[in-house]
Amino acid sequence: ASWVIEGGGKNIYFSGDSGYGPHFKEIGDKFGSFDFAMMECGQYGEKWTAIHMLPEQTIQAAKDINAKAMMPIHWGAFTLAFHSWIDPVVRASKKAKEMNVPFYTPKIGEPIILEQPIPSSRWWESVQ
Repeated sequence: ASWVIEGGGKNIYFSGDSGYGPHFKEIGDKFGSFDFAMMECGQYGEKWTAIHMLPEQTIQAAKDINAKAMMPIHWGAFTLAFHSWIDPVVRASKKAKEMNVPFYTPKIGEPIILEQPIPSSRWWESVQ
């Protein structure tokens, strides 16, 4: 399940949990671009791709929905899968750079105000 939030002149997308598929392109085509997208990126496995995207698929999905800014979610808080807790963000940030997708990683709980620069750092590197 995913949500589109429209208001105040902004268009926001929340992916929920999802496998990658053509529905992301359909969402992008239907709603146009998104100012900010929170995209599921974590707790995945090769056998779980119908319900959780691999990090590289998350970046492709962000591109498919025409995200102007993307933040990976569902990683770094709980260990439910067999990957390390930083694997999702390491892989996704690498793919985002390759695909030129604006990628932001605020600290967990850090506020985001869309009219201001979105906070982003590689904070996970200092807590490994």
